[in-house]
Amino acid sequence: MANEKEEIFKSVRDIVAQALRVDTGKVALGSSLIKDLGAESIDFLDIVFRLEKAFKIKIPKGELFPEKLLTDARFVQNGHITPVGLEELRKKMPGARWEEFSGNPLVSELGNVFTVEMIVNYISEKLATVADSSNRH
Repeated sequence: MANEKEEIFKSVRDIVAQALRVDTGKVALGSSLIKDLGAESIDFLDIVFRLEKAFKIKIPKGELFPEKLLTDARFVQNGHITPVGLEELRKKMPGARWEEFSGNPLVSELGNVFTVEMIVNYISEKLATVADSSNRH
């Protein structure tokens, strides 16, 4: 399993580096897409497209990088993610690092939890689900 994640990481690292036009050496598991690698919201679409193509999977809109959540008053109030919103984010993005963010859940800081490792975990789970469902048929 560790070998599989390493292979996924190598592919994700290359995809992120290409999409963000950074050297692959700058892309580590713990790299924040925004804070460390300079991603902007438009880059997330490019990353998702490249991931779908490389791994031959479908990533539903908002599943990897939830955006609709931020426009829901139950989840965001006064520039902060509410406890209900945090719970929803944890469900949607279990691979993200929520500990630090939870202490001061500013919407403006949300992008910092989007890490390369979160993408690797997501892809790993997605591929396992696809493999599992194809084994059932």
